[in-house]
Amino acid sequence: QGQLVESGGGLVRPGGSLTLSCTASEFTLSGAAVSWYRQAPAKEREFVARISNYGGSTSYADSVKGRFTISRDNAKNTFSLQMDRLQPEDTAVYYCSAFRGSRYWGQGTQVTVSL
Repeated sequence: QGQLVESGGGLVRPGGSLTLSCTASEFTLSGAAVSWYRQAPAKEREFVARISNYGGSTSYADSVKGRFTISRDNAKNTFSLQMDRLQPEDTAVYYCSAFRGSRYWGQGTQVTVSL
């Protein structure tokens, strides 16, 4: 059974940057649409970014557009979220997700933006 494993979360000051990565095991990401979601305390999980199966198109939530960049490396079976100009309202648990026949979710990684 395949799984996604995230890395790269942590504590950062406002205006700083972080890069999250998500690696798939036991299945290939090639041909799968992949995305990032986040869930802040007491809020519902929300969409952050998506990249098409071969990287030809991307889409972003309005709240992160121009600050976050999603990318993928099918050869390494990974995809990433570069987050720049982070703000306290970006604080959340971030989840990676992929759909290839069925929906896969990562375990979540905490991102905290604070002084």
